Amino acid sequence: MPRKGVHVVPSGGKWLVKKEGSATATSSHRTQAAASKKARSVAKQDKTELFVHGRDGRIRERNSYGSDPRASRG
Repeated sequence: MPRKGVHVVPSGGKWLVKKEGSATATSSHRTQAAASKKARSVAKQDKTELFVHGRDGRIRERNSYGSDPRASRG
């Protein structure tokens, strides 16, 4: 079963760090940069993916901190 991702999303002038499937936010921040920093550490700890959304809600950055299922060279 794949692990849930961590998202940075805008909400009411703040930026929230939310885990997929969770009803509540992990944390709330004044800036996207601060939220991204916290979300990155959560994603690394959980060995999952990080999704940073822009103000329009679209994903603008995506990073994987888990095991890569593809064993590709280079």
